[in-house]
Amino acid sequence: MSIDARLRELGITLPDVPAPAGNYVHAVRTGNLLFLAGKGPGKVSGKVGAEISQEQAYQAARETGLVLIAVMKQELGSLDRVSRVVKVLGMVNAVPEFTAQPAVINGCSDLFVEVFGDRGRHARSAVGMGSLPNNIPVEVEAIVEVAD
Repeated sequence: MSIDARLRELGITLPDVPAPAGNYVHAVRTGNLLFLAGKGPGKVSGKVGAEISQEQAYQAARETGLVLIAVMKQELGSLDRVSRVVKVLGMVNAVPEFTAQPAVINGCSDLFVEVFGDRGRHARSAVGMGSLPNNIPVEVEAIVEVAD
């Protein structure tokens, strides 16, 4: 089954890829690796553990994963060229007492496995941050292995 068919089966529509918010590109390919720039969840803002709950942050991480998949599709033409999600770095804008960063970033990780199956399983870091751009609750970047 193609990844596009899998997305339809899951009822997932990919969002439009936003314009870069600075002097960078969405992705850089070197060899068979595609490095994806950090993305956030769009219009959601707030600090996890204060204005944003853990569940809301999980959903924001899932939404961020959708943006990353949209970037993959834009860069590769076909999501079937993704042979493996290699590494994910998830950053959580949280109050100092919040310690469930891995549970939040599972929103993105769970999505990647839903969409790509075993090819979506990846190494990961999930860390807390004192702030993120525009007060977004999460930012996620990824490294993807690409097949030609």
